[in-house]
Amino acid sequence: MRSKIHKATVTDANLEYIGSITIDEELMEMTGLWPGEKVLVASNTTGARLETYVLTGEKGSGTICLNGAAAHLINKGEEIIIIGFELTDEPIKPKVVLLDEKNRFVKFLPG
Repeated sequence: MRSKIHKATVTDANLEYIGSITIDEELMEMTGLWPGEKVLVASNTTGARLETYVLTGEKGSGTICLNGAAAHLINKGEEIIIIGFELTDEPIKPKVVLLDEKNRFVKFLPG
């Protein structure tokens, strides 16, 4: 694990968009997530898990939007965890953030 957004609230689920998860650019910068990066998304609400890729959302908006097929599994209002991984032989110091119910930064958590 390289990056983790913990306790994010899904702000929208857009069935019409062709795949991905849109994440507030500010949260991406805090955790080191990259546009196009493959991520694991797990719902604390239902237990659903899926893999998709990251799209950059408006900076400071708090946007966490599941798009396309992913919107069938995880819905608006669900609490989720978003995890990015990196394959390397070197130790990784993960960047883990805890959010409040409006997707605002609360604090960094140990990785």
